[in-house]
Amino acid sequence: MPINLPNILTITRIVAIPVVVGLLFMGPPLGNWLALAAYTYACVTDFFDGYIARVRGQQSTFGRFLDPVADKLLVASVLLSVVGFDHIGGLTLLPAAVILCREILVSGLREFLAEIRVGVPVTRLAKWKTTVQMVTLGFLIVGPTGPDFGPVTTTEIGVFGLWAAAILTMITGYDYLRAGLKHITETDTPAERKAVKAAKPAGNTG
Repeated sequence: MPINLPNILTITRIVAIPVVVGLLFMGPPLGNWLALAAYTYACVTDFFDGYIARVRGQQSTFGRFLDPVADKLLVASVLLSVVGFDHIGGLTLLPAAVILCREILVSGLREFLAEIRVGVPVTRLAKWKTTVQMVTLGFLIVGPTGPDFGPVTTTEIGVFGLWAAAILTMITGYDYLRAGLKHITETDTPAERKAVKAAKPAGNTG
């Protein structure tokens, strides 16, 4: 593992995940606000690890692997936490489930495409989806202890943002799925399957 600042920031983002969840167990209002602070740190590192890696020329295979994994772990953990602590419920569980399913889908596609050495670039819309999703989860972490913004509460803003993020998630998820299925179709021949199987490390059962 290359020991450099971008990778260290990515690792600390993963370390911040149990901190966020643990602080929520402290209960409102202090626990929620401290959890937001830890979550904000994780979001900031998500920007700076990639930026620093590009500026300093410290991009690495390890970093390209770990960065999206850290993002998905953070999103999944926070979504499960805000559901578990009753910050959202009812019909709002639907967009949360959509986001989680999309993350699993994209992870599976990336794993397959990596086997056939095909990369899928991150689109501008996917970056907007990530931004909306991160801001939304911040509002949901604070939840009912947050201030009101006129007639709208902090939780209501978070719920609205979660639906918006879910819509963007479905659009970008479809783009990834379409690109993935295209490559799957192109490689779904006896010769290509044999080549992929030969390139797959022994003992890897998926």
